[in-house]
Amino acid sequence: MANTQCSETKPPRIELKIRNGVVLVGGDAHYWNTKPTPAHRAFCKFAKDLEPRVVVMNGDAFDGARISRHPSIGWEKSPLVAEELAAVSKRLSEIQEATPQSSRLVWPLGNHDSRFETRLASVAQEYARVRGFHLKDHLDPRWEPCWSLWINGDTVVKHRTSKSGVHAAYNNALHSGHNIITGHTHQLTVRAVADYSGTVRWGAEHGCLADPYGQQFSYTEDNPRNWQAGFLVLTFRDGALLQPEIVRVVGDSKVDFRGELVRI
Repeated sequence: MANTQCSETKPPRIELKIRNGVVLVGGDAHYWNTKPTPAHRAFCKFAKDLEPRVVVMNGDAFDGARISRHPSIGWEKSPLVAEELAAVSKRLSEIQEATPQSSRLVWPLGNHDSRFETRLASVAQEYARVRGFHLKDHLDPRWEPCWSLWINGDTVVKHRTSKSGVHAAYNNALHSGHNIITGHTHQLTVRAVADYSGTVRWGAEHGCLADPYGQQFSYTEDNPRNWQAGFLVLTFRDGALLQPEIVRVVGDSKVDFRGELVRI
């Protein structure tokens, strides 16, 4: 069963009930028209092999390099918006083709995704509701846009929260009172929070499907960054979220999962 709350001014909150099954969560792909990253290829493989109930692209599939708040560095070349849209559509189609038809495809909005509509709304408000002025218009309709995905009322998947930094996962679970899965930081981590009630709730960050040292991130000026390529597997049993599992990229052809190196 699912409930979708929506309005004309913002994407919906999507609510699902999952008693038993797997939810695959990745994001921060920042797709450019380059070859697929190892994390993207692994995400497609896991979408096929695990037969997840839901596949989540948790924000920032679109990068928006030309409409960024960051100024250009010299005369660096970045892709046109049209080229980025073509790359996003192609990569999401690859994920979609790997995913069972019965699975839901959910896309919580990321801050880079919102650049597309924010830029247009700021300079051409008269074109509101014209098809093509929303990022979702350029994606297959199976991808359901939202601000957040709520599973069983106690597990929240969204791109970012007000908590950031190296302790974001812990602080998200501590202050929300829920299991909460986020992206945005490009960190790949799982933290447990427990209290007197004996209840354990999970805070997790899903890393990035992009190459952490990819061209998209030239604004970091080649500084070291604590970013990891990978994604998360969420498993529900009898309605409860088990400990989220990390899939971490190891080189160009393998990922680390459940103590094994899986070839991709």
